[in-house]
Amino acid sequence: MDLLTELAILLLAAFVGFQVISKVPNTLHTPLMSGTNAIHGIVLLGGLVAIAHAQGPLEKVILVIAITFGTINVVGGFLVTDRMLSMFKKKPEPPKEEVEETKPPADAESQADAESQADAEPPADPEPSAESKPPQEPA
Repeated sequence: MDLLTELAILLLAAFVGFQVISKVPNTLHTPLMSGTNAIHGIVLLGGLVAIAHAQGPLEKVILVIAITFGTINVVGGFLVTDRMLSMFKKKPEPPKEEVEETKPPADAESQADAESQADAEPPADPEPSAESKPPQEPA
């Protein structure tokens, strides 16, 4: 194949890939991407086979970089899948503990007010009781 044919295939593949991915709903995007990242393991296997037949330091460096990126992609795909699946697991209920009702601690100012009111004399009755009234003289 000549260079022009290979560039045409690359451009058509990029266009078709963009069209397919843009039509995927958001709810399916993460599961599909994590699955395709896991399938990237085939690229790792191909890179390992190719590095055995590499004939020069440049080819080996490029293959090591490709294997590294493929490994990151596979591990990332499994991590995303695990995280996505953990969102659907039931969360354990927290243990029910008896909560003691406690009186909130009073601040120093309100505590001092309460003490001063307790020390103060009780307020005078506006209407004296019958015992404290002076006897009335008959008219």
